[in-house]
Amino acid sequence: MIDPISLLDLTSLNDDDTDERIVALCEQATTPRGHVAAVCVYGRFGALAVRELRTTAIKVATVANFPAGDDDPVGAAAEVATQVADGVDEVDVVAPWRAHVAGDTQAVTRLVRACVDAAGGKALKVILETGSHPDAATTRAMADAALDAGASFLKTSTGKHGQGATPEAFAVLLDAVKAAGHGGVKASGGVRTADQADAYLAQARAAMGEDWISPDTVRFGASSLLDDLLARS
Repeated sequence: MIDPISLLDLTSLNDDDTDERIVALCEQATTPRGHVAAVCVYGRFGALAVRELRTTAIKVATVANFPAGDDDPVGAAAEVATQVADGVDEVDVVAPWRAHVAGDTQAVTRLVRACVDAAGGKALKVILETGSHPDAATTRAMADAALDAGASFLKTSTGKHGQGATPEAFAVLLDAVKAAGHGGVKASGGVRTADQADAYLAQARAAMGEDWISPDTVRFGASSLLDDLLARS
């Protein structure tokens, strides 16, 4: 059975982050049980993280259109292009969820397509901010739109607005990925304990099967989860 550490996007997205803090985060990403899938940092630290992790297999992820999720495809795509030019492997971009909820059902498609083009083949993880949606149908519609537009992953939340990941939202994202036949899922926002990670993995196994689970299909976005996983040796 896969170790959840290998599925972790070890994250620091604090307004007061410093170079020193990001260097320390990169050092923590390699553990006695193996390395995490990626480190996730603000775009201004992307090049630094790339340098720190250049001799490892750990990916560098940055964020764009974050955390607001503005309806600004041009601006979001420009952020993505800059970060990819810095050498990052993945970009987590916030979908324009407010625009979708307000009735513009093409907003997600426009922004994700622009960002996929800007990413130039790099993985694009689309943050839906599921805890702020009025119902599961809204989440599913946004998930379908993101996948159709080329998203590599569907991610629950920024962790900065409203409720974070929930089993209910995670189930909707899994169903959307299964129906599309491609993509991965990332639980983020309030995922702090090994037991929570186990529960999300159990959902993924039930929906998709054990063989489907890998760093290419399942991720956890968290800062404190690693310590709890390591404590369970």
